[in-house]
Amino acid sequence: MAVELLKGNVALAEAAIRAGVEAYFGYPITPQTELLEHMAQRMPELGRAFVQAESELAAINMVYGAACAGARAMTSSSSPGISLMQEGFSYIAGSEVPAVVVDIMRGGPGLGNIQPSQADYFQVTRSAGHGDYHPIVLAPASVQEAIDLMVLAFDLADKYRHVVLVVADGLIGQMMEPAELPPMRPLRAERPDWALTGAQGRAPRIITSLELDAPALEEVNNRLQAKLREIREHEQRYAEQMVEDARLVVVGYGTAGRIAQTAVRQARREGMRVGLFRPITLWPFPERRLSRLADRVDAFLVVEMNAGQMLDDVRLAAGGQVPVDFYGRTGGMVPVPEEIYEAISALYRKLPDSARWGE
Repeated sequence: MAVELLKGNVALAEAAIRAGVEAYFGYPITPQTELLEHMAQRMPELGRAFVQAESELAAINMVYGAACAGARAMTSSSSPGISLMQEGFSYIAGSEVPAVVVDIMRGGPGLGNIQPSQADYFQVTRSAGHGDYHPIVLAPASVQEAIDLMVLAFDLADKYRHVVLVVADGLIGQMMEPAELPPMRPLRAERPDWALTGAQGRAPRIITSLELDAPALEEVNNRLQAKLREIREHEQRYAEQMVEDARLVVVGYGTAGRIAQTAVRQARREGMRVGLFRPITLWPFPERRLSRLADRVDAFLVVEMNAGQMLDDVRLAAGGQVPVDFYGRTGGMVPVPEEIYEAISALYRKLPDSARWGE
């Protein structure tokens, strides 16, 4: 396939199309609107379903309905719109149907602004709807990775019959980079055996998240928790650089992790044994690998475009073995490598002398 210059939102949309999405429902909100606009053109061209819903609440419930019918369905939005979809996420998870959601994060809280942010971390990993569940959450750091994770999102949604979120900040959604799109997958010929397709002489199927009998609902929850344990066991993803001999590891995802890479390389050039750990799955958080790193490093520095949200997960993974420091910018402010380098230098100077410098 040829390498093209693609905007992040457009790349996400086209990757979803090539992954086999059959129905898209959405509502425009900056900075993800180009994704919806691309779908508005391409989906009808291909004979697939596109609906601009009257609201984000309507969009997610349309996704729910299409998913129950066995269609590969998705929506996209940005932070305030994702907030409005929370109830629908929970219904989808409780009903155990696959669905994919893209969140291009913007500054907040409230309406905030349309600048890049990572302040939805709690929203997508902790409170993505009520009840005892987590969605799978994928966090790209480039346009190419956004394409790759978009395809993976549909595979994971189908595999686990679960909600999968692809979460990027507005910078990734708006920037243009050379990237390679995957080949077009054929649409699946048959609906899954659990889908609502009309009884047609067989016993009717029922998909619902309503269970009024408490013991029966607990059984549903136990099944869901078993699935989440399986996801947690098999789907932790991350990328790392220069951690083999690192005494200080910088932890950042998405754009923050990408910017931190430059600062880490500068620190290395100056003799500091610093590495980079970039979570790709925000849930399940790659806690196993980070915990193993905590056994032999002297400190972590978490870098985020928020007031410190992934920070909690890093602290949990570190298990109190080493200090975990934080550097963040909020409200749509994007850190520059020089700022992160200064935070690295300040923390590195606090490490024991024996750990600070390599041979």
